[in-house]
Amino acid sequence: MIGGWGETIRSTLIQMLTSFNQITFIGGIDIMKKVFVCFVILMFAMVFFNANAKAESTLVGTWKQIEDQGADKGKVGSYIEIFENNGVYFGKITKLLIGPADKVCDKCEGDLKNKPLIGMVILQNMKKTGKVDNEHGVEYGGGTIFDPDSADTYKCKMWIKDDVLTVRAFVGISLFGRSGQWFRLK
Repeated sequence: MIGGWGETIRSTLIQMLTSFNQITFIGGIDIMKKVFVCFVILMFAMVFFNANAKAESTLVGTWKQIEDQGADKGKVGSYIEIFENNGVYFGKITKLLIGPADKVCDKCEGDLKNKPLIGMVILQNMKKTGKVDNEHGVEYGGGTIFDPDSADTYKCKMWIKDDVLTVRAFVGISLFGRSGQWFRLK
């Protein structure tokens, strides 16, 4: 049983279909059929493009990174600002919410040794893969994520859906890693 708007649309379509044979144009061209076909195409286009617009949340912005291990598990650990450069995405720490704000990367080596965590680019070279996961959203991959606490760099995949960013860091294949969720800062 169809109720409400569904019933109204159904009855309107039935009326349009029954009136097709009554309205004709010179040469037997059926105007109502043309109008109906245009209407169906327009409705399909609106639904299709609206669905794509909803799936396309932007990665650019500031995200709350949630700690997924240790004594601070479940707490917001930092803010990560994701920015885009020629279709490639990067992320840097903009604020530390756990521990001192002037914390440095004491476990890092090379150029990052003893550098402040705030301003450090930890997410690099992420690109849209063209894949969409029904549960997690639009996929990004091909880049890396750096963990300043361990000074380790991991391969990374991310999925964005609405204001939730699922981040998967792994070694080798995605099966060997861990995932966390970041939430858009509003």
